[in-house]
Formats: sequence, structure tokens, C-alpha cells
Amino acid sequence: MCLGFVSSIRAARHLRKLWQADNWGRSSIVTEEQNTTQVPAPSDATDGGPVSREALYGMVWSEPMLRVAARFGVSSSYMARVCTLLTVPRPERGYWAKLAVGKAPKRPPLPEPRPGDPLEWTRDGALPKRARSLPKPPDQRPRRKRTARRQLPDRHPLVSGAKPLFETGRLAWRTQYLKPTKRLLVDLAVTKTGLDKAIAFANEFFLAVEARDHRVVIAPNSEQFHRADVDERENPGNSNHHSDLWSPMRCTAVYIGTVAIGLTIIEMSEEAEARHVNGEYVRLTDYVPKRRGRYAQHHGWTSTHDFPTGRLCLQAYSPYPRANWVQQWRETPNRALSGRIPAIVRELEKATVEIARLVEEGERQAEIERQRWEAQCEQWRREEEARRAAKALKDSKEELLQIIDTWAEAKRLEAFFADAECRARDLPNGQKERTIERLRQARALVGSTDALERFKAWRAPEER
Repeated sequence: MCLGFVSSIRAARHLRKLWQADNWGRSSIVTEEQNTTQVPAPSDATDGGPVSREALYGMVWSEPMLRVAARFGVSSSYMARVCTLLTVPRPERGYWAKLAVGKAPKRPPLPEPRPGDPLEWTRDGALPKRARSLPKPPDQRPRRKRTARRQLPDRHPLVSGAKPLFETGRLAWRTQYLKPTKRLLVDLAVTKTGLDKAIAFANEFFLAVEARDHRVVIAPNSEQFHRADVDERENPGNSNHHSDLWSPMRCTAVYIGTVAIGLTIIEMSEEAEARHVNGEYVRLTDYVPKRRGRYAQHHGWTSTHDFPTGRLCLQAYSPYPRANWVQQWRETPNRALSGRIPAIVRELEKATVEIARLVEEGERQAEIERQRWEAQCEQWRREEEARRAAKALKDSKEELLQIIDTWAEAKRLEAFFADAECRARDLPNGQKERTIERLRQARALVGSTDALERFKAWRAPEER
């Protein structure tokens, strides 16, 4: 009984603290003295437009996360993930209660964005429109030896948990390459037998890259990168090839400096003679027909088919539009690809200069084409204006001539009726009345002969 009473008191105290923290968070936020000045949230941050990192930082440090989430119509956990996505620090649990009593910890500053980090977020997922800066390669001067090395994990985040997602997907028709349902994954084109080897190489390669202070991430959606085409064949040849390989929604990219290089790890295939049996292709060297008797028939046919080799190919490419650059490193039966990782990293670092140059040249060509297009559009606009002006002049003149013809016709009719009425007055009374009545009927049949009314509706060329 005593223990239950004590527990009830503790629960009541806990609820009171939560209520006080909520009310202090609403009314006493401005009492913070040891922290930096409050960053006000912009008034248009929730109007459906993009929200910058700076704006979100000001919001989450101005009021509790529940209120910030309510502005956008999402949950607080979802808003916390948005903060993580934009690398925006947020208050820890109990911050607002500590703030109310003047014991809140110092607010961490907003870190500078790293290459590949998204800078804005929109509630509807629309791509923010912002000016794209040209990528710059890192400083090519010799690197100084560092006294302390950055601690790296044993598993890179991109490959951690990727194996079950690939294994649970479906298989490509004919080639048996894995096609996972999830598309925000590391860029691998492999079969089930080559999956472990590809993941192991990707982990080793990504960690080696990041040991050189570079980043390997899934490219943010705002970059709008393009993935290079993939041909899994070890010897492509000249024949037409239509592969049904899986492709990710966004590129796997390494950022060296601010230059992004796309990465795809491919398990290569080779063409070999095969036997088609029971809906499957079997290497002719591995095919063993079943013995069903001396005169049994073996159904199927022999042709060529692509089989996975288990050997890997690393394809690096430029994901930027108008910057075509692709390089491959292929594994051979006598030389594993993992032993070439240090040399590959150095080659990628050197390639950033060429990729940056191609991007700059592409942007320059795009600007030239844009100016050329604008000039062409301006020419079309002027030609259209001249055509419309000529047509307006022609139509106005034709209408005016028709009005003049109508005026002449009206004058002729008016002269006829005036002369007829004048002569009708000299007729005897019986004939006079009948003639005047017929003239009235004739006038009604012809209608109005006033050309001035039609001229009032006429429009000059500049009025058209």
C-alpha cells in the first residue's frame, strides 16, 4: 500500500513536470540568456514553399518540435527526420524545462552544409528552384600528414542492411540479376551469387574513399543527376543489347571537393553456349542429359546465353548533364578489384579536374544555346507582331472599303426612294396612296441604309 502511494506521487510529479515544461516552453522561451539570440522563423516558411536549413534551425530552437510539426501538418518524429536530413541540430529532451529555469545547455551552431547535403525541404516534395553553382575539385596540392585519423565504422551506411533488400526482390528475365523493390539503395547490378562479393567490395571501397575525407552518399533529389547506362557484358561487342537491369531512383555518388562522381558496381556476364531445358539456360559444359532409355529424346535447344561471371566492374561516371565522362575498372580472373582500390581513389581524385572542366564547358554551351533560343524566340515574336500588324492593316482596309461600297449603295438606294416618293406625290389620290405604301414596304425590305452606323463599328489597324 505504501509503495503504491509512493508510485502515485512520483507519477503525479512527473506529469506536473511535463505540464510545466509545456507551459514554460510556450511562455518562457525568451528567458534564455546564456544562449545566442533567437532566430525568428520567417512568416512564409509554411506557405508551401521551400524551407531552408536556416529557417528550420530558427523554428526548432524557438518553440517545441510539436508546434513546428503542427505548422506543416506532420508528426514530430517526421519533423525530426527532416532536421536530420538537413543536418539541423535540434534541442534534446528536457531542453524547454531546463530553459524555463535558466539551466538550458548552450545552443549548438548550425553546421556548414557538406557536399551532397540538401539545403531546402518542401512539404509536398517538390524540387526547390535554386541557382546551381559549378562544382570545384579539391586542392591538388600534396596532402599534409594528419596526426589523428577520423574514426570510421566497420560497415558503411549505404551497404548496411542492403543485402536483405536485394535478396527479397524479384529476378530479371533471362539474366537473373536482382531487382529489389526499394529503389533508394546503393547502386549494384548483381546476381544472387555475386551479391556478397559486391557488397563487401562496396563497403571496402566506400570506407577507403571516406578515409580520404570524401563522402559517398545517395545523391540528394535536388541535384537531378543522371545515371549512366550500364552494360553488364564483359565483352559488349557490336551487337544490340537490351538488358533488364534494376536501376536506383537516385545515383550513388562520391563527392570529391564539390565534384560529384556517380558509382555503379556491376557483376559482369559472359556469353557462352547454353542448353535451354525446362525454361532455364544451362551452360553446355555443365549440361548433363538425363538417361531415360536408349531411344529417349532430350527436349530443348542449344544457343548462346549470357551468364554471370562473379567478376566485378566499377563504373564511375559524371552525373552532370552535358558532361559526358565514364571510366571503368574491370576485374580479371588473375587480378581482384579490391587490390586496386587505392589506385582507383587516386584516379577519381585526378578526374575531378576533367569533370569540373566538362561541367563548366557544358554550362557555357547551355548558356549559348539559351541565348540563341531567346534570340530565336524574340525573332519569332517580332515576325508574329509584323504578321499581325500586316493582317490588321489588310483587314481594316478591306472593312473600310466595304463600308464605302455600302455607303455608295446606300446613296443609290436613297436617291431611288427619294425620286420615287417625289414622283408619287404627283399621282392621283388612289394611285398615290398605293404607291407610297409600296415604297414603305420596299424600304422595310431593304432595311437601314445608314452607312454611318457601320462606320462607327469600324476599327483602325492599331485597334485590332
